[in-house]
Amino acid sequence: MKRETDHGEVFATIDILRGSMNVPADRKYAETHEWFLVEQGVVTMGITQYAADELTDITYVELPEVGTTLAMGDAVGEVESVKATSEIFTAVSGTITEVNVALADHPELLNDDAFEEGWIVRIAADNEQQLQSLMTSDEYTSFVNNS
Repeated sequence: MKRETDHGEVFATIDILRGSMNVPADRKYAETHEWFLVEQGVVTMGITQYAADELTDITYVELPEVGTTLAMGDAVGEVESVKATSEIFTAVSGTITEVNVALADHPELLNDDAFEEGWIVRIAADNEQQLQSLMTSDEYTSFVNNS
């Protein structure tokens, strides 16, 4: 199901037992619950709200160094919560140009706003086409609902 906000943003909605969750339509999604947003050759990535909700209270985010070179499938960092520790994986090769330093002092941003304020890194992509195999918001919604 898709809906549009007052600001014209389009979201897919995931209906899960504890309610529904918005999945922005302008991103691509991995089965490991990371999201990727491409803007002018730079890929911003983070974890989905579904992943943040499953982890529960996030207490720590391990961030990589700016300038780190990544290959598709590499671990970017880790997210720790009261429930588990999960690695974060990239679906695109490139060089990290920026990290969300706010997460060092406020890891709860991932729980509160995973798709905006809770972004994790920005990557200067070597090949944006690597993201083409990822899921759209509708496909991710279906994936989560059928998991």
